[in-house]
This record gives sequence, structure tokens and C-alpha cells, in this order.
Amino acid sequence: MTSARPSPTSLALSIVVNVEEGAEMSVLDGDRNPEPVDEMGLALKGELRNFGNESNYAYGINEGFSRVAGVLDRLSVPATFTCAALALERAPQIASYIRERGHEAASHGYRWVHQFRLDEAAEREFIARARDSIAASVGTPPVGHLSRYLLTERTRELLVQEGFGYHMDDYSRDEPFWDLTPSGPIVILPYAIDSNDMKMWAEPSYSPDQWLKYAIDSFNVMYRERSESFRMMSLGLHLRIIGRPGRIWALERFLEHAMSHEDVWPVRRRDLADAFASEVPAPSGEAYPSD
Repeated sequence: MTSARPSPTSLALSIVVNVEEGAEMSVLDGDRNPEPVDEMGLALKGELRNFGNESNYAYGINEGFSRVAGVLDRLSVPATFTCAALALERAPQIASYIRERGHEAASHGYRWVHQFRLDEAAEREFIARARDSIAASVGTPPVGHLSRYLLTERTRELLVQEGFGYHMDDYSRDEPFWDLTPSGPIVILPYAIDSNDMKMWAEPSYSPDQWLKYAIDSFNVMYRERSESFRMMSLGLHLRIIGRPGRIWALERFLEHAMSHEDVWPVRRRDLADAFASEVPAPSGEAYPSD
């Protein structure tokens, strides 16, 4: 795969598939509470197993994955799979698919838990352990990282020190940019939560039709803007959410719409980061806070 942007006006389309199932909070893995993110909206406290929610997550592996993979395969769309490393360890068939189809495995931490409470040593170990595990699972170390929403003021510097090239925990723009940490520069590839399929878990009344309309409307605006700068559209997905039979059609419909346009560049994030870095020089000097 090439990292070069096809043309100066290409709209980059970044499909991000989050692989979290099997790495969420669980009393079986030593957590004090079971995973609170539940499509039923039920958050249990204490060391009590939530068997229903465990099976809800297992659905993403057992059923959702094959549907998402089928859509990507049929439309020949490359994707970045942001993987909680333990999830890949427990679902090697997904690791094999990523490797054999030439998709990208980025890091979503070792487990799908919050890292912002960790001290510096523990956060470094969390990042490095995920990197090494994913490298063992897919044969290539990840170069990108996405936290479980919250991060620390040290995260980007630790990523640079541990060999990562880009970071996704940003919602401030619709295009890549550089951040300069005390240990060197790193490409920021902003993520998007407004178009994320998690909306359909958090708000049961939010239908696939509404999600599809929002995604297509977002694409149409960004397609018109594509000649203005290095524009990118990010679409975040989850196996257990978009992989349901009543939702998967919306992903297929969106990708059919996007891929029917010329000058659209469906791209893995590592290639997007490489293309941006080749076109926009990295900053030098003292670190400055990202905006």
C-alpha cells in the first residue's frame, strides 16, 4: 500500500473499527466493577458479574466482526482497527484478518480501560505492553494510539518515546496537524465522536437511518471542502454496535455513497500520517501545548 495522497484535492476517508470486546472491565480480570457501558443502560457496582453485558460484548466477536469485515471486503475499503491488545489476544481470528487483508492495527491500549489515572511509569507500561502485544498478534507494531477517551498531559510524549508516529485523541479539527512534545513531534489525526456509531448505543432512539443521514451529510460537506486543505473524514465504528443486522446496512450504504465519488481516498491512518508528514514539515523548537 502507498502512503502518497492521490491528489492535492483528495478527501481522506478514515474508517476506524474499534476492537474492544473481551478487553472491557470485568471482575474476572480483577476489576472492582463490571463494564458500565451497556446498551441497556445498566451500570452495576461491586464485584458482581454482568453476564448479560459480557454476552453483549461477545456478540461483537461472534457476529458483528464477520459482518463488518464482509462490508469492507465487498467494497475494498482499507480500515484502521484500533485494538485493545487483549481483545486481539483473545480473538486471534481478527488479528489474522487484519494481517491477511492488509488493514492496520493501531493501539487502543492493552485493555479497554481508562489510562488517565495511571502514574507515569504505569502509563508507559500500559502503552508499551499494548504495542508489544499487538506486534505479536499481527506481526507489525502499531504506530498510532487511541485512548479510552481520557488521557494525561504525558501521553503524547510517552508515545513518541515508545516509537509511535501518530495520536488520535483530539477532536479539534477535520485535518491532520503536528504537536511538538518535549521528546519530539507527533502527527495528530483527529477522531470524530459526532458521527460515531456509539450514538446508537448511548441513545436507543437514535436510529440507523439518522446515523446514516448524519454520516452522508458530513461526507458531502467535507467533499465540497476537500480542495481547501488536507481534509479528512473520520468514521468510528464498533463490532458490537454497527455489526448488528439492523445496523450493518447503514455502514454499507454510507460506503457505497462515499466510494461512488471521484477524488476520495479511503486510507489507513498510518498511511494518512505518512502522507501528511511528507507534505507538511514537522515543527522544531520547544514544545507548545496543542489546541
